[in-house]
Amino acid sequence: MTSPADRLRAVRNRIAAAARAAGRDPSSVALLAVSKTWPADDVRALAALGQTAFGENRAQELITKAAALADLPLEWHFVGQLQRNKAAAVARTGAVVHSVDRLPLARALSRTGEEAGRPVDVFLQVDLGGAAGELAERGGAAPADVPGLADDVAVLPGVRLRGLMAVAPRGEEPAPAFARLAALSQRLRADHPEAADLSAGMSGDLEEAIAAGATLVRVGTALFGSRPLASPRVTPVTGAPPGAPEEV
Repeated sequence: MTSPADRLRAVRNRIAAAARAAGRDPSSVALLAVSKTWPADDVRALAALGQTAFGENRAQELITKAAALADLPLEWHFVGQLQRNKAAAVARTGAVVHSVDRLPLARALSRTGEEAGRPVDVFLQVDLGGAAGELAERGGAAPADVPGLADDVAVLPGVRLRGLMAVAPRGEEPAPAFARLAALSQRLRADHPEAADLSAGMSGDLEEAIAAGATLVRVGTALFGSRPLASPRVTPVTGAPPGAPEEV
């Protein structure tokens, strides 16, 4: 078993090597530690090693961990599919939301950002295609819809458009999918220069994502190890209807 320090060092070395291979400065790629299903103590241990950005994919888990670790200067990101009735609760944590794929969700986040006097940073999630039925599992706007969605989101007063996010489709080599994402990102930046970030790449494909221009990679397994078979039970977010499904 390797230590958290060894795993963090190994991931950072992979990021640096991939950036150099792509002719990029390693400092242009940020690491997001995806701590979903792992306890707050594991986040605290990694934070003690200098990692400050962490990602969660369930609303209640994000809220609980952010509260438990409020004494640390952490940057939280929400990377799962987000229901509109949970948007306000997530936004109030100050988290960056990576999974905006429809205008009603962006508007819900914007309302909370306006009320708080602090815009919510958002990424537009892109569906890169792949196996039948994958969109229902992972979410994302169709590539053809992204430019129009970006135009609509960019004018909302309570959000700040950061860029695009995507997950490589299963059953396909990641490099071609990330190349399609990079082309879409380039088009987005032409219309919205401030939306320069690209959130792509995970434990198994971060090298291909960095080669395509990713500025932020989302790494879980390589940092924390294999996840438990079942996620810990969490209390539903206040205001969610009984029986409402949780994000995945």
